[in-house]
Amino acid sequence: MKHVFYKGTDSRRPTLLLLHGTGGNEHDLVGLGKEIDGSANILSVRGNVLENGMPRFFKRLAEGVFDMEDLKFRTEELKIFMDEAAENYEFDRDNVVAIGYSNGANIAANLLFEYENVLKGAILHHPMVPRRDVELPSLLGTPVFIGAGKNDFMCPATESEDLRDMLQDAGAEVELFWHAHGHQLTQDEVQAAKDWYQTKVKSEE
Repeated sequence: MKHVFYKGTDSRRPTLLLLHGTGGNEHDLVGLGKEIDGSANILSVRGNVLENGMPRFFKRLAEGVFDMEDLKFRTEELKIFMDEAAENYEFDRDNVVAIGYSNGANIAANLLFEYENVLKGAILHHPMVPRRDVELPSLLGTPVFIGAGKNDFMCPATESEDLRDMLQDAGAEVELFWHAHGHQLTQDEVQAAKDWYQTKVKSEE
């Protein structure tokens, strides 16, 4: 998978797995990752699927309607890539925190839905429920931040609330942050994610 890797200055910090939204690329969220934790490794990945020339992490049949077979395949592909990257770049595979936006947040959520201990934690900006026909693995104690917009017409409020409930039912510790805007990533949402990360993830080192 096309990607960039930036070595952090503190090996105790998590490696941040950055996953862009539809039409983005591996460079889009690097600034966000550095804002969240300027000392961490950054592994930023480009989705392997194209929709009308725009990179995505998995196919969809229509807006809000996911291709479930492709979602499963691409999630496994991403997990294998993470495993290989940990060896290639010599970072702790057990200390990876995903930061995803929109489509990237959806595949990050599906990693949690599919695999136990795949992530140390996750920051999900404007995600949807990736699948509803699956029993989640144990996520006991896994910290997850969900950022959502009250006027996000691409991602209805029920999606964020249902995702929170499903993750919590599997044992995750979920914080759901709301802002009054739409699907865009706002500065107050980024600040809330950074504050959450400082207390819920970095403090666990």
